[in-house]
Amino acid sequence: MKWSAIGRFSTQGVGFVIGLILARLLSPSDYGIVGMIGIFIAIAQSFIDSGFSSALIRKNDRTEVDYSTAFYFNIIIGIASYGLLFLLAPLIADFFSTPILKDVVRVVSINLFLNSLTIVQTAKLTVALDFKAQAKVSLITTIISGVIGIAFAYNGYGVWALVYQSVASSLLRVILLWVITKWIPLLTFSNNSFKSLFSFGGKILVSGLLHTIYMNFITLVIGKFYTPKDLGFYSRGESLASLPSTNITSILQSVTYPILSKLQDDDGRLIAVYRKYIAMSSMIIFFGMCLLAALAKPIVLFILTEKWAEAIIYLQIFCFALMFDHLCQLNLNILYVKGRSDLVLRLEIIKKVISISMIICAIPFGVLAICIARALYSQIAVYINTYYTGKIFGLGYIAQVKDFGGYFIGSLISVMPAYLLSLTALPNIVIIIIGSAIACAIYWSLFKSDEKFKEIISIVKSKTR
Repeated sequence: MKWSAIGRFSTQGVGFVIGLILARLLSPSDYGIVGMIGIFIAIAQSFIDSGFSSALIRKNDRTEVDYSTAFYFNIIIGIASYGLLFLLAPLIADFFSTPILKDVVRVVSINLFLNSLTIVQTAKLTVALDFKAQAKVSLITTIISGVIGIAFAYNGYGVWALVYQSVASSLLRVILLWVITKWIPLLTFSNNSFKSLFSFGGKILVSGLLHTIYMNFITLVIGKFYTPKDLGFYSRGESLASLPSTNITSILQSVTYPILSKLQDDDGRLIAVYRKYIAMSSMIIFFGMCLLAALAKPIVLFILTEKWAEAIIYLQIFCFALMFDHLCQLNLNILYVKGRSDLVLRLEIIKKVISISMIICAIPFGVLAICIARALYSQIAVYINTYYTGKIFGLGYIAQVKDFGGYFIGSLISVMPAYLLSLTALPNIVIIIIGSAIACAIYWSLFKSDEKFKEIISIVKSKTR
């Protein structure tokens, strides 16, 4: 957990600084153009993984034949995905009435082939719980590719700065992971191994595709019916809100899945660890997201300048939409651990039908209405995701609310003074510093006697000595 957190937050910290520089050099429209093709790249990337990474991590008797089979399959899909998007590039440009997308799609799609070369290497490091190596790779690639992006942006390349940055990042990741793992695939492809991996991973693929389509469906809609500038503000608000929530959720996903997999035959310990993860992650995420929402205005104006002011309201709404994602992911993780990817698929189908219906209904009312619909859906998703956890383990929605509800209410109370301070005419940096200090002090006073809170403080102290 420590190395996963170090890797994630150091990478995101550096990436955040790089993103700020790029946001000052580029326009909202540049980000909107890249955002338009997100759904096509994300769908193709889902096919490349095909759930094989999760299947390899969960399989306790995995062999080198399994790894090699997954590797060759990933490469085939990577090449096919690139070829398909290369051919579809003119149609995508016509769909969005944005000619430059033709060339952008053809260059960005190179990432698909490059990423197919790293699925197995990442899985091997995760199985070994070697998050230190993954942290180093992420940080190095972020720094170097970020410098490349800034250089192109500074020299007036516009949207191409973002394109070249992403390709450089993927290429560096391939090189570093191959050097670190020193893994060479066998010259073999086993049909039996493929069937075994795909029987579990295939359902993850379908559920992942549904989630990917949903997550990018909104950008597709905004890109089609509104302007690249609107999409730029929406995307920037989402990306800022994603920093605390998505990063912690990603850490939990990468660390808890292999750990919980080792406990899959001991339901008592499995649930005990699972409930602890829910409480401790909620304690951190709820406070961080509420504080970000409260200080959204001074933060955006201070770090991104007035030209991004329209992104403030999207940032605030996304904070409340994304702060519950970790609960959804942990509930799905425990089903994966028990080998019930079929139930995960069923849940994803139900949730996405509901969500897409809500988004379609919101389209005529503007981008803000679409954003609100997504926030409302997040609450529905938590309730649905806890259904089978309640059926199988007796740990349904109400039981889980008892584990995390207090932290949510405490977070709202703690950040209220910071929000009121953001409405004043004080300098933005002063509001951020004083508001954060007050919120932290109140939150500390509310939960300093909480056992889970004490445990987190103890862990932090032990790792910083």
